[in-house]
Amino acid sequence: MGRAVLLSLLAILAFWSVSVARAEDAYKYYTWTVTYGTKWVLGPEDQQIILINGQFPGPTLEAVTNDNIILNIVNKLDEPFLLTCSISQSPPEISPYSLVIGIMVVTSSDHAHMTTVRVMLLQRVQQILDSGKPLPFPDGFLIHSHDGPTFTGDQGKTYMLRISNIGLSTSFNFRIQGHKLKLVEVEGSHVLQNMYDSLDVHVGQSVTVLVTLDQPVRDYYIVASTRFTDLVYGATAVVHYSNSQIPVSAPAPDGPTTEVEWSIDQARSFRWNLTSNAARPNPQGSFHYGKITPSRTIVLANSAPIINGKQRYAVNGVSYINSDTPLKLADYFNIPGVFSINSIQSAPSGSGASLSTSVMGASLHEFIEVVFQNNEDTLQSWHLDGYDFWVVGFGSGQWTEASRKTYNLVDALTRHTTQVYPKSWTAILVSLDNQGMWNLRSAIWGRQYLGQQFYLRVYNPTPSLANEYDIPSNALLCGKAVGHTHP
Repeated sequence: MGRAVLLSLLAILAFWSVSVARAEDAYKYYTWTVTYGTKWVLGPEDQQIILINGQFPGPTLEAVTNDNIILNIVNKLDEPFLLTCSISQSPPEISPYSLVIGIMVVTSSDHAHMTTVRVMLLQRVQQILDSGKPLPFPDGFLIHSHDGPTFTGDQGKTYMLRISNIGLSTSFNFRIQGHKLKLVEVEGSHVLQNMYDSLDVHVGQSVTVLVTLDQPVRDYYIVASTRFTDLVYGATAVVHYSNSQIPVSAPAPDGPTTEVEWSIDQARSFRWNLTSNAARPNPQGSFHYGKITPSRTIVLANSAPIINGKQRYAVNGVSYINSDTPLKLADYFNIPGVFSINSIQSAPSGSGASLSTSVMGASLHEFIEVVFQNNEDTLQSWHLDGYDFWVVGFGSGQWTEASRKTYNLVDALTRHTTQVYPKSWTAILVSLDNQGMWNLRSAIWGRQYLGQQFYLRVYNPTPSLANEYDIPSNALLCGKAVGHTHP
């Protein structure tokens, strides 16, 4: 295998996952200081951006199986930011000018996630959304946070590319002129290694491909272009064969634009590799998810209501609003008046939209079916913190119980972010084996910010460190949690 080439769109990447720490496992310590800075990103002038340790994109955490990673995070911004990752702890919201010590991340073969960490704080778009307006169409695309970067490789060698869409709102199609993409991994799932000319990657999603430089020595275009948009934007980069003297030549390869069925067919072709390794020594296919009867079905319908004269987004008619007290602290200290369980219903009721700090209750070790119902004419992307899930079905129109006949109950892949096509549905199965307060949200940033999210409280009333660690004794308390003492 040749050297790895990592591609992202405005990405801060970290590769990690979780298990229980063992005394003999290595500990790695990092400090991340979050500040403002200026840099040219897109457009005629420099823009204010967020830096981690003075870097944009931020630093990469490197770990091997069973490493323990301790992050000390210093927030020098003048407002909170949310740091999200697929780990066993609920993601922390970090107050302005504060220090968080001792966020533990433990890698394990049990969970093979490769996770994107995103700092969700963008002042200019916040101002637009706070004014009650939806976000405008993006100004453009960047590959690896640059305009037209070059990646160099040797003819005959194979390279691994990690492709992540961490844009705010728009799906893209990725392709390399004259080269095939061998898909090998999707958000921690080892998949059947099919070959593709191009791949759709939706907001919040990541894929890994192998590319063999098997063409004549010259330069070739890398292209990422928007999907399902009236105006098609694109970004280009270059694959430069070592010793090439021939530059790229137009035209760059075209890709799909608004074709929905093309994308659905491709999504259905992503299949779990049932013999590949998972929780050692067991292969992925040793867990027969399709033979488990779900304890209940949750249907989640997104919508775009106007509330109090301003644009909002909602789930089952409820548009989420933040509390001044982090929900995990309120739950841990049993603080009343912050949220109520089942303040969002498990199916759309058809009643008018409302504002609420919405939390849905669930029991630890439930196995549930979740249907994302999209009655809007735009593509949706949904992310669940703390879990991956089996994406078992896509379909057009309204989901019904008869739709289960189309499910893939044998080799559907697991991932943590799934797309829902316009006026369509997507069905997932989830094993709730991770206790905590987990955010289920739109990965499309403007929709999440204006309320298309809620929290899933996965709970067991019997305290057990096997299910969930206590809050660290040095955790900073805020809101109504100030003054509470650790039990």
